[in-house]
Amino acid sequence: MAAKLKKGDKVVVLAGKDKGQQGTILSVDPKAGKAVVEGVNMAIRHTRQSQSSQGGRIPKAMPIDLSNLAMLDKNGKPTRVGFKIDGDKKVRFAKTTGDVIDA
Repeated sequence: MAAKLKKGDKVVVLAGKDKGQQGTILSVDPKAGKAVVEGVNMAIRHTRQSQSSQGGRIPKAMPIDLSNLAMLDKNGKPTRVGFKIDGDKKVRFAKTTGDVIDA
């Protein structure tokens, strides 16, 4: 299946404890159907001090399911993503506005 959400996309969370928060996708795991979004679904990780790094409680963004994310269109509204053939290329487009996402 083609990737509707990719690294670098601006998204909004639709469900869960972080509902309504926005951020950019840092990484996507298509096999698990999850993505890591900047500043969303934060968890505290306890790390031991070492010579190279300071120990303590470090916040870390955890993966969130792709079904709980929606792309933001140019107006800042959540939109679904569709595919269409533009010339000889397959491109993503926002369903709300019809604008092509990939240039």
